[in-house]
Formats: sequence, structure tokens, C-alpha cells
Amino acid sequence: MAQQPLPNSQQPLDVYGGDEVSALVLDAGYCHTRAGFAGEDVPKSVIPSFYGSFKSGEGDGATSHEVFGDEYLVPRAGFEVKNYMSRTESIVEDWDTATKMWEHVLIKRLQGEKATPPSKNGLNDPFEDGEGDIAMEDAEEQEKPLAENPLLMTEAPWNVGKSREKAIEIAMENWGCPAFWLSRTPVCAAFAAGKASALVLDVGGANTSVTAVHDGMILKRSIQKSPIGGMWLSQQVRHLWENSDPKIDVIPSYMIENKTPVDAGAAAQATLRKFGFDLHQSFRTYEEERLLTEFKESVVEVWRGPGKFLNNEELSKTQPGRVFEMPNGSNQMWREQRYRVSEGMWDEAAALPTGETVTKAQTIPELIKAAVNAVDVDLRPNLLGNIVVTGGSSLLNGFNDRLNQELSIMYPGMKVKIHAAGLTTERRFGAWIGGSILASLGTFHQMWISRKEYEENGVGIVDKRCK
Repeated sequence: MAQQPLPNSQQPLDVYGGDEVSALVLDAGYCHTRAGFAGEDVPKSVIPSFYGSFKSGEGDGATSHEVFGDEYLVPRAGFEVKNYMSRTESIVEDWDTATKMWEHVLIKRLQGEKATPPSKNGLNDPFEDGEGDIAMEDAEEQEKPLAENPLLMTEAPWNVGKSREKAIEIAMENWGCPAFWLSRTPVCAAFAAGKASALVLDVGGANTSVTAVHDGMILKRSIQKSPIGGMWLSQQVRHLWENSDPKIDVIPSYMIENKTPVDAGAAAQATLRKFGFDLHQSFRTYEEERLLTEFKESVVEVWRGPGKFLNNEELSKTQPGRVFEMPNGSNQMWREQRYRVSEGMWDEAAALPTGETVTKAQTIPELIKAAVNAVDVDLRPNLLGNIVVTGGSSLLNGFNDRLNQELSIMYPGMKVKIHAAGLTTERRFGAWIGGSILASLGTFHQMWISRKEYEENGVGIVDKRCK
């Protein structure tokens, strides 16, 4: 007699797909690290990729400590702010710290501390020969923290083989994941927009990239990367403030003791806090970046036209301005300057002269042109009709209008269509959301690299399978 299948309520729990198993999704970027459960709309845990490092004790006996999350990045003596990623490449540089931070977002923040079951805590074990110690080999066999959670991780499209192998090793060896998958961020961003084929423009914190995705696979020769991202925009804002009349000092919120409201353009009336210790410069730089980001989000705008900004500066002065109040209470109206800050993304001649010189090839229109030219002629119409815009720095006011205008001039006879999520969270978390959709699909369960495959083939399996 044929064996009856199990009813739906008793599906085996080792099926890594659909709703049976709570797969986790980890999306690590230079500015933020995001984690959450597959199938959810937004990541549950989002923390800065910057972390605090300090030492306790003195001399040779000093021990290093790392703290993760905004709530721990506060002024304290000997406190240095670092990042575990490379700014130019957005790939992991410091694997020890990366492992600790990922454990923080995946285990501590998503799952909380698990209580040791009474059967394993050793309290009820009988004493033998007067020895009450628990055997150390039993401690080795304790359940790994993610033994029940398959893990999907995202990676930059230019990530290197060694980094990919290290990622699967950590997931399998350190955390005991039953299954693993590595997906490239442009593929995930395209999935989040409902596209299997798309030209993905990702404007992130450290850099901007353009990648062609065809049938869920990236076309490697199409990958284009430029340092013109959120951090570059911050340098443009910093240059604008330094050359304003009067000059604007970048004073972050943590330095302000109290302040008195003043009229627009008037000098600030604020008392600065005094610290009884020396603060590391990296902490101040991190806090300044937060202030610059606030200015970008509320004031900076992309010139929509007509024409290029440099040819229409007088017209830009007639546009409505925006007021921005500094943490020290000083405030002023910003008009044409707020367009000038972002213009270098589109026109290299308009970039303000900071330490990072902008070339024509690094501008967004030229990145797209280079990516499109690198793929087969037959694929180009489909890619231009499915341009997916993602990344937090693409949320600048007027960004999509300007992109549309630039592409219409560049490809006059082609149908160009831009897909950019209207919700801020969807644009910021595009890659994570795509990973969440992917890892929750019932049809995806056959894609996972299982623990058995890993044990048979070693770390090299990730390069063979995750192409």
C-alpha cells in the first residue's frame, strides 16, 4: 500500500522554501547593514555599518571592544568610529568585525537571547567521582545560533571569490545555517521591482553603479561603477558651506549645550559642550556626516531643466528656496546653491572643486551609456524600457525627472521607461526587499546550497552555484 502524504499541517521542517522555514536575509552596505526575515516588506534590523571601537585596561593587558548600533555611538574617551567595509569597493575588509556585526543584527536583534533548555544546562546532572564540571566536548556540540534558519546574503556585483567563500564559511561553520545563498544586489533590486531583466541604477552611500540584469543573471561586462554617491555629495555640501559668506562651520548636535533662536542670516547664539576627555576625530567626522545627510535630505535638489544648470543659473535664483537650521540655531535660505551641489552627478563641469575630481565617465548619464553599449544590440531596447532606480541617494528631489530628461536626449528614438519605487523605504531597501521576495518563493527552495553540498564540496561550491 502506497504511503499517504503528510497533511499540510505536518509538512517536513527541512523544506527550505515557502512558509515552512523562516529564512533570513542579510544586506550589507557601506553605510548601513540590513537584516530581517524573508517574506516581510522591510528589514526588521537596520544599523549603521560604522561601529565603535575602544579599549579597556592599560598597556599590554588592554582589551579591545566593539559596539554596534546608533544607540552605542556616543561621545566617550578613546572611542574610535570605524567601518568594516572598503569605501571604494563596498566589500568587506575586516572579516572579524563583519562577523560580530552580522551576528549582532541576525542573532541578537532578530532572535533575542535564547534560554538554555533545562536538559542541557548541567544543573540536574549527577555528580560522578566528586566532579561537578560539565564535559567540554558537550559544550562544543551545543546548537549553533542559526541551525534552523537558511540565510540569503547580498553582495556587490564586483565582489571577489575569496570574499564569497568567506561568507559561506561563516554561515555554515560559525552559525550552522542549514542552507545558504549569495545573490548580487542588482538582481535583488530588479526582483523588488518585479523584473527579471532590467538596467539597475543603484545610487548608494559610497558609490553609484549601473548593471544590466538579463533573466535574473548579471551581465558582467555591463558593470559600471563610480564614486559619485552619497558620501561624495556630502563633500560637495561641505565645500559649499566652507565657501559661503559668512562661512558655515560644521558643528554636530552632540557639541551643543544650549542655543537661543536667531533671525535668518544672524550669527548663532549657542553654548558648546565641554568634555573632560579628548574625542577621537573619527567620531566627529561620523557626526558631521549625519548633519550633512540631514541637509541633503531636506534641502538639496536636482535641477530638472530646462537645459543644464550652468546655463540657467539666473533662472534657478527665481525658484523657491529652502530654509535649513543648523544644530547651533543659525539658519538661512538656500536657493540656487542647492541645485549646484548635485549637478556634478550629471555634468562634470558643474562639480564643486573638492579633493575628488569628477570625470565625464563618472557621471550618471555616461555610466548608463557605457553599460548599455557593453551589451548585445538586441538586448538594449528591453533594458532601456526597464530601468530600475534604487539606493538611498536616488531619493533627491527631482532625481527621476532629470534622469528621464538625460536619457531622452541620449536615446531620442528609443522607448525609455524608469521604474523607481515611490516609497522611501522601498528605494532605500530595494536589494533587501528583492532578497526577501526571492528567499520566500516556494520555487526557490531547490536553489539553496544545502549543508550537505557544502560538506561534500567545501567553500568552492559558492562560486559554482551562485553565478
